[in-house]
Amino acid sequence: MNEQELIRRAAQGDEAAVRELYRLHAPRVYAVTRRLAGCDALAEDYAQEAWVRALRALPGFRGDARFSTWIHRIAVNAALHGRRWRERRVRHEIPLPMALPTYGRAEGTELRLTLAHAVDQLPEGMRRVLILHDVEGYTHEEIGETLGVAAGTSKSQLFKARARLRDLLTERAEPDDGEAKYVPSHA
Repeated sequence: MNEQELIRRAAQGDEAAVRELYRLHAPRVYAVTRRLAGCDALAEDYAQEAWVRALRALPGFRGDARFSTWIHRIAVNAALHGRRWRERRVRHEIPLPMALPTYGRAEGTELRLTLAHAVDQLPEGMRRVLILHDVEGYTHEEIGETLGVAAGTSKSQLFKARARLRDLLTERAEPDDGEAKYVPSHA
């Protein structure tokens, strides 16, 4: 069964079609919400919210864009909305620092984790623009439209995000006996 047929059947309430659409698109939905959320638990919540919104809106899906593009946009919006809602609720919380062990030269998976942690440390506006532009491939105009800012603001935030990311990665890589060490500031 092709995707068009799956979408039609899912819009009519066919649970098997809904499960198949979920199976096909859930990894990408989770990936984008994870990058925007900054942690697994929030990413799961945002991804679930994206799917709830998508399934409610599915009968109105016109097919002007590919389903993957449509669900991706819903996921981005769900994550951004979730972040704004959460920020209003936890504005006054202070994170407790955690002492973590020092790691040797970051390679493969460790390198990805090091980078992900550094991205998570960026201020929210910078992180959003960096992820939407460099990871998701949005243009500055699309980012501006999604976030409600000017394209120039998006460009400025991206420039600042990249510079701050370089600083964060440099701060965490402290040479010791010729080995780079990763020292996270908190989990």
